[in-house]
Amino acid sequence: MKRIYVNEEWCLGCHLCEYNCAFANSGMDNMSIALKDKPIYPRIHIEGDDQISYAVSCRHCTDPICVTSCIAGALSQDDGVIHVDQDKCVGCLTCILVCPYGALAPNENGIMQKCELCLTNICGEPACVKGCPNRAIIYEER
Repeated sequence: MKRIYVNEEWCLGCHLCEYNCAFANSGMDNMSIALKDKPIYPRIHIEGDDQISYAVSCRHCTDPICVTSCIAGALSQDDGVIHVDQDKCVGCLTCILVCPYGALAPNENGIMQKCELCLTNICGEPACVKGCPNRAIIYEER
């Protein structure tokens, strides 16, 4: 299965992956209208300091503890990709507590969201990969 990998040596910490992710998941056609003067809720997050930066996103674990820990049954795994059913999520934050990678975060309504590899909103590679100016984020099978 293809996954997102990050080369932290190449990451500039520019946050463009976050903006491209938020736009790709906004459901809008115009980035300016979708994001200007609004808080963004990306499904990938840049962490780090002045020395090193890296993107954090879902690793789509083989045996995901977030799926088994979800009290509402909102998380499921299909063909290796972990999905969030936002209609089922009750916002209990259990998945955030158990994820060893810090890959889940609430959206503007307190409902959990995470990287789903842009499988439902764009063709080809994920938006964060397309939007990375230094090619620090790649989408490949290893």
